[in-house]
Amino acid sequence: MKTTLSALAVVTALGLVGCSPASAPSEETKPSESQVAAVSVSEQYQALAEQYFQDLIALNPVMATYVGEHRYNDQLANNLADDYLKARHELNTRYLKRLMALDWDQLNDEDRLSAQVLRYELEMALVDETYPSRFLPMNQFYSRVISFVQLGSGESAQPFNTVEDYDNFIGRINDFAGWISSAIARMEEGSESNVVLPRVLVQRIIPQLQAQLDTPLAESPFYGPLATLPEGLSETEAEALTERYELALTDTLYPALVELHGYFQNTYLNKARGTHGWGALPNGKAWYQHLANMHTTTTMPVEEIHQLGLSEVARILDEMDGVREQVGFKGDLAAFFEYLGSDEQFFFTDKQGLIDGYMGLKDEINAVLPKYFDVMPKADYVVKAVEPFRERSAAGASYDAPAPDGSRPGVFYINTYNLKAQPKWGMTTLSLHEAAPGHHFQIAIKQELDGVASFQRFGGYTAFEEGWALYAEQLGIEMGLFSDPYQYFGKLSDEMLRAMRLVVDTGLHAKGWTREQAIQYMLDNSPMAESDVTAEVERYMAIPGQALSYKVGQLTILALRAEAEAALGERFDLRAFHNQVLTSGSLPMAVLQEKIRHWIDAQA
Repeated sequence: MKTTLSALAVVTALGLVGCSPASAPSEETKPSESQVAAVSVSEQYQALAEQYFQDLIALNPVMATYVGEHRYNDQLANNLADDYLKARHELNTRYLKRLMALDWDQLNDEDRLSAQVLRYELEMALVDETYPSRFLPMNQFYSRVISFVQLGSGESAQPFNTVEDYDNFIGRINDFAGWISSAIARMEEGSESNVVLPRVLVQRIIPQLQAQLDTPLAESPFYGPLATLPEGLSETEAEALTERYELALTDTLYPALVELHGYFQNTYLNKARGTHGWGALPNGKAWYQHLANMHTTTTMPVEEIHQLGLSEVARILDEMDGVREQVGFKGDLAAFFEYLGSDEQFFFTDKQGLIDGYMGLKDEINAVLPKYFDVMPKADYVVKAVEPFRERSAAGASYDAPAPDGSRPGVFYINTYNLKAQPKWGMTTLSLHEAAPGHHFQIAIKQELDGVASFQRFGGYTAFEEGWALYAEQLGIEMGLFSDPYQYFGKLSDEMLRAMRLVVDTGLHAKGWTREQAIQYMLDNSPMAESDVTAEVERYMAIPGQALSYKVGQLTILALRAEAEAALGERFDLRAFHNQVLTSGSLPMAVLQEKIRHWIDAQA
């Protein structure tokens, strides 16, 4: 976005913060009447977008920490409290009203696109408020407890460089204990309304909490920051800091975790439900359709998504069988799956070997990226094993964004808990997806954009981000990275996972499938390890709709590329297309479609 004033200056001028208005321009520099109208609306929008982001991170202080704003490092918002829910509703309502009061016809293309994203974000948030997600504050896959352990380990976004940093986290420990009390109260409300987790998911949460309590304090992730105190402290200062930090852990944090564990073990487990899908909850059918819409950023009916998944599974199975024939395997496809999932040649025997293998792939992929991209992230990424405290329930791989200020690289996490769930033939596609040019490219580039509203740089939509990462896997074919048929099978295997998700997620939540049905379907249609399949199905049970976003996003991006290639012919430039996709942040699918079609028209 091009401006003549900074967004913060316009915020001040519009009276959105308590400062004096800006001075009026002199007669010599005053623009024409038409320019005043256009620039005024543009600046009003940019000021509104900037103030929205500032209010958003003030309401969500951990988000502020992750985006490099450290004013709120001592706070942990209680997102279950009535006053928080009221403030969130008022924020969404207030900014939607201000946004819709602007004259959109006076916005330039970039601002109009940004305004469309903000409108979508606010409207979807207001719809989401109408469903009782507050009664389900945690699960085994996404949990504020797990994220708090990561923050407190000193290995994440929470800084531990000064004495103030340590005191800030003590403040967060105090707030976290309050959040646990609220979480228990909300789960009690939920049990009265029959909005509770499936029993099997509660059975997964209990050992996660128990693991924290069983670990001696000196070996706990929370003790990590005390192993490297700030430099320059006297012995007395170091002892005082250690004493009050340990006190916060022993007298506040651990008693709260004991209370939470006891509640799950002794009370909530008995109230959990025997059903597995969202459809069993009150108003569950409508709630699930909303979640499917929210995660895919489309209005696709869940039945249409289910049928899309069935057709994709059938197509990919045919391609897998072609690979079986290519490598000369004599058995059927089921036997081929068994072979790929059990033969020792396809697996590492030690965890470090797996990590080192991915570091070697990083160099191989980086060497060919310039042929396909002329916009690349400044930030680098590293490959790490998932921490022991969460490896049993964590996904096979994941990505954490780099620090916006460049102080911390992106992290490509590999789960080394079960090496049989990490076959060598799956490494190329997994690296393409999680690192470059997948999540690392898209998210790091997004954070580094100039002239783009902060909420776009630091917000995100699952369909866009996971759709791009799955598109990056497909791009690996053009990049020449799948010349080995086994690695190409790995690409098909990962694509099969995303296709099966369309079937299984909708099956669980809209068609009444049981957990066991879903597990069997995935075992029948892929070479995945049963432990991996089980974790996947339980993930879909915990966060319904999220798994739909991958394939829907990928197919949308592929369709837009095909549309651009057909319209532009020899004038189609793949790197330019990638620039268009990557340089406005994360977009809802309809906004991405409009942007690409506008770009196509501009090339004609």
